[in-house]
Amino acid sequence: MTEPRAVRRPPVASAPPAAVGEVRARQPKAIHSALTVLEEVARLGAGVTAQEISQSLGLPRATTYRLINLLVQDEYLVRMPDLTGFALGRKVVELAHLVAPSPPPQAVRDVIADLRSRIRGGIHLVRYEGDRILIVDADPDFPLSDESRISRDLTASAMGRLLLAERAGGASPSGYASQTGELTPGYGCLALPIRAADGRLVGALCLSAPAERIASPGTLLRQLDEGALHLAPLIA
Repeated sequence: MTEPRAVRRPPVASAPPAAVGEVRARQPKAIHSALTVLEEVARLGAGVTAQEISQSLGLPRATTYRLINLLVQDEYLVRMPDLTGFALGRKVVELAHLVAPSPPPQAVRDVIADLRSRIRGGIHLVRYEGDRILIVDADPDFPLSDESRISRDLTASAMGRLLLAERAGGASPSGYASQTGELTPGYGCLALPIRAADGRLVGALCLSAPAERIASPGTLLRQLDEGALHLAPLIA
């Protein structure tokens, strides 16, 4: 009996180094483009067409259609029932639900409602988690001008600057942070700290109003400071 000969297996093919490098180099740009398309659909609203997205972003039409088809396949976008446009899909809603803070307790809403009844302008409540800003209660009558940028760029808003000052080693010398003209020309915002019993910065009570009121807040500071003190034990 002869011994069986060893079977030689063909070598496993591997991608050429240049191809691997090309894939790695192209992926970040493709991911960024897909996220930009999602942001544009969110900004323009349900029913926006592929052509409108392409024109708004300055993307080639073929690239836009390819990105939209991928996002639809993965359920980040959904086609409208009449097939004329697109809207944010199930996965985007699920992601938003995962990161959105829980609704504030009734006691917190009562304090915020009282402030809104007495102060002209937008009254907003935020929490800090690490280096993240979580919008707990945005004033529905004075919506935040650019919530995406506020969350992404801490230098753009008073609530972000308050957190940056704290991270740099202490509270702002004035006891609050302010910003004018960065997000909306002629308007600005104030952010007063909300602290836990041990002094930790846990949130901020914010006012958005015309720039002249932000520059000279006067008695507004006292009202906001009192509101922040009332909110501290409720959200800390």
